[in-house]
Amino acid sequence: MIYTTNAIESLNSTYKRLNRQRSIFPSDTGLLKALYLATQIATKKWVYPLRNWGNIYGELSIMYADRIPE
Repeated sequence: MIYTTNAIESLNSTYKRLNRQRSIFPSDTGLLKALYLATQIATKKWVYPLRNWGNIYGELSIMYADRIPE
């Protein structure tokens, strides 16, 4: 279910591009804001639906009934 490799590599390249464009940040808060915005932009590209999500959701709701809302 988890296709992490492509997502992590995509996010890594986004952060690397951000670092190349701007290597000095005025404060730690500025860096966190820039990373947050870069993450928001990167996640908009992840549009593929998850295969077998209904089955996975059913299994997770059985295993973690107290954590998953109805």
